[in-house]
Amino acid sequence: MPTPAQIAILLLSGGLDSMVAGGIAREQGFRLFALTVDYRQRHRVELEAAERIAQALRAERHIFMPLDLSRFGGSALTDDIAVPKSGVGEGIPVTYVPARNAIFLTLCLGWAEAVGARDIFIGVNALDYSGYPDCRPEFIAAFEEMARRATKAGDEGADIRVRTPLIAMRKSDIAAEAARLGLDAGLSWSCYDPAPGQRHCGLCDSCRLRAKGFAEAGLADPTRYAAEA
Repeated sequence: MPTPAQIAILLLSGGLDSMVAGGIAREQGFRLFALTVDYRQRHRVELEAAERIAQALRAERHIFMPLDLSRFGGSALTDDIAVPKSGVGEGIPVTYVPARNAIFLTLCLGWAEAVGARDIFIGVNALDYSGYPDCRPEFIAAFEEMARRATKAGDEGADIRVRTPLIAMRKSDIAAEAARLGLDAGLSWSCYDPAPGQRHCGLCDSCRLRAKGFAEAGLADPTRYAAEA
């Protein structure tokens, strides 16, 4: 088994942010164990992107975890609710999946404890984002405290750290970081409502933020959009 201190669990969605978070973890010398959750999301094409990214990052293990959150519904990503296309607005949008990062990080925590890892990487971002409460520093700090109290490792004095290297970055910074790390951003998928022909819709919040990031970074955007915002 790899040395525990060298293992990092990467929550890998298939998006640009999780790809860059994984690239940073790899640059820091971690051996990557990637977890992708198949939660019956509308944009299931991101699962294919996650597989490509895991290979590009040379993840030693990559688990696809089935977890059907469509049984709960309550989100435009898991229910029969239209994905908004009018631009990033105020408040928490209907693309928020109830407690998604709390659920996903808990899965990462279980795997981390099982293999002796002490580091979990997640690509959350609290600047250019859709306003989801589970992407904020307060949530991450609270989760780390819960991890200390809820695990055998924590009870024995070990800290399991949730690393958020992108949390204070804008999308332009993230796009630039992908380029610096030598990552092919075209492998990633961001769109919430994929258009025919494996194209991003171009109008959902995630597409708008992605396009804005590449434009502000002055980088060529490798994404194929069905429409321009």
